[in-house]
Amino acid sequence: MTENLTTTVSSKSQTVEISRNLPTVIIGERINPTGRKKLQAALEENNFTIVRQDALDQVAAGATILDVNAGIPDGDEPVLLKEAVRIVMEATDVPLCIDTADPDALSAALSIYEGKALVNSVNGEERSLGEMLPLVKEYGAAVIGLCMDDDGIPESPEKRLTVAAKIIERASKLGIGPEDIVIDPLVLTMGADHNAGRITLETTELVVKEFGVNITMGASNVSFGLPDRMHINAAFMAMAIHAGLTCPITNPLVTELTTAVLAADLAMGRDEWGTRWIEAFRSREKSD
Repeated sequence: MTENLTTTVSSKSQTVEISRNLPTVIIGERINPTGRKKLQAALEENNFTIVRQDALDQVAAGATILDVNAGIPDGDEPVLLKEAVRIVMEATDVPLCIDTADPDALSAALSIYEGKALVNSVNGEERSLGEMLPLVKEYGAAVIGLCMDDDGIPESPEKRLTVAAKIIERASKLGIGPEDIVIDPLVLTMGADHNAGRITLETTELVVKEFGVNITMGASNVSFGLPDRMHINAAFMAMAIHAGLTCPITNPLVTELTTAVLAADLAMGRDEWGTRWIEAFRSREKSD
């Protein structure tokens, strides 16, 4: 098995290391207007109150990196994303995952970021590789690579591995090492294809074995359209961590998910004497 790599990201005052040798890192997903009408309406009015509160709430709930997305229909994304990043940096001191497919927005946000950001994301499409990877290199960031290309999302784990290899190779040509690449094997819903979860897990295992890179995913996508989603999400999260997931993009305010992460870390031997599990249990008892 390839050596497990360590991806390092930082803010002005904090450094976070992502590795299968360390506890799972939670990337807070809530600063994203997709599917959140109140946040979208606020951003349309250049109101960042929800952004600030989401940042504070997620860090308090255990997120150690925050994803920041400001893409809204007909919005000036470079302006909005830059301001959202500024607001979050003022409110918290955790590293940020800057989430955009717009190179102008990415450049604007990275230009004010203090530290080493994680960029979400590039993929195997030629346009994405050509426009986004040079910015990642220019600003010394780490980057998430999605296992999709100009032909869409491959149906098999082996073909997704091929896309991951392409991203890693192209990044290498620019001087971006594999330690600075986090692969997203992509999670599709089992509500449309009962094999979707298995394909993601197998892709994760293949990528980890071949490259040793860190793995992220929006794990809750696996249950979209199905009943009792929380139970599916928690089980899948734990299974994905066993397969090699190191930094899920998820909602830390959902106790069932954060508890599944803690339990998986404990089972994987990443929680000496169960200290983190016991501390979290005591915290939940107090809040009740």
